[in-house]
Amino acid sequence: MRRDSLFFHADFRRLWAGDTASQVGAFAGHTVIPLLAATVLAATPFEMGLLTAAETIAFLIIGLPAGVWVDRMRRRTLMLRADFVRAALLFTIPLAWWAGVLSLPQLLVVATLVGVATVFFDVAYQSYLPSLVGREHLLEGNAKLQASQSVAFLTGPGVGGGLVQLAGAANAVLMTGAGFLTSALCLLRIRTVEETPERNEGERLLPQIVEGLRFVFTDGALRSIVACTATANLANGAFTAIQILFLNRELGLSPAAVGIVLATGGVGGIIGAILAGRITRRIGQARSIWFVPLLTWPFQLLLPLAAPGWRIVLFPAALAIAGFGIIVYNVAQVSYRQAVCPDRLLGRMNASVRFVVWGMLPLGGLIGGVLGEMIGIRGTLWFAAVGEAAAVLWVVFSPIRKLRDLPREPIAVG
Repeated sequence: MRRDSLFFHADFRRLWAGDTASQVGAFAGHTVIPLLAATVLAATPFEMGLLTAAETIAFLIIGLPAGVWVDRMRRRTLMLRADFVRAALLFTIPLAWWAGVLSLPQLLVVATLVGVATVFFDVAYQSYLPSLVGREHLLEGNAKLQASQSVAFLTGPGVGGGLVQLAGAANAVLMTGAGFLTSALCLLRIRTVEETPERNEGERLLPQIVEGLRFVFTDGALRSIVACTATANLANGAFTAIQILFLNRELGLSPAAVGIVLATGGVGGIIGAILAGRITRRIGQARSIWFVPLLTWPFQLLLPLAAPGWRIVLFPAALAIAGFGIIVYNVAQVSYRQAVCPDRLLGRMNASVRFVVWGMLPLGGLIGGVLGEMIGIRGTLWFAAVGEAAAVLWVVFSPIRKLRDLPREPIAVG
């Protein structure tokens, strides 16, 4: 192993461990809380859509100003506060269940406030990595962090579904909160001293927000990446709103089996994270952004074809193949964004991108809930699968397709 590998970077290992703990807890929660709503509170498809929207609506409400605030603060400190807030909020769910007062409105409020903290954590984390490891290690760092996300995607739903089966959904929420506390403890051990960002109290909020948006949308490659990811997330929001209902009610799976099916889909993501750096070096970063998704994302059209019996395997198989392409795409495009953005704009750039692409998730969730009531759960799954498969066309028919690699130096801004 090369001595310049991030395996030998102690503070990156701490960030990596903290992120892994946070992701496992979060993915367990993404299974546990919808199962809680579906099985304990008997939520309708529309109510499941509201819950999906609540988890990500914060990106639309505060996503843009969050980037300005992140650029004004120490990012590790902000991440720690977000972890502690998310843990405290999630612990209120089992407390309410034990007291016999748990309700869907509480789940919606908790999901919304956890989403607010997640906005700040995610924008700060993506802006913190370049200063921690240097731009020359961004591809390796993002690949390792994406591997953690894939491991969490693999293990979190399975663990969450098993805990629901053994201990009940409300008690299983405790694991999600514990994951955020573990993340905070790892971040506390980072020794690298983070410089305090320069602050100009005279600068107004709106012009700084506009500067971040202008940087994102004046670059052709960034524009196509944002459009592709936003379209995929809109469809994914609809998919997320009804996936638990599809597996539980259409396929007749138990909570534990739901977790296993969703976890199996994470295998492709882990393989993608392991091979992302090698693939990017072999075929080029630009081709990794369009060619790999073109080969893999259309497999999501197999999802609505799943049915009781042997056809159940179509669901995890489609998730695994598409997940491979999604992770390779994410490693390549996130590394590109971090490499070409000046340090002073990192928070605003990441917030601007997140505002658009994550802002599609609550809209997709609402669309999924409404369509679930109107055309049924399987019909909504067809809508989501076609949308996610077609999203790659934004980067296929863009200037990126003519390139092998993308610039790796910050773009000059005036």
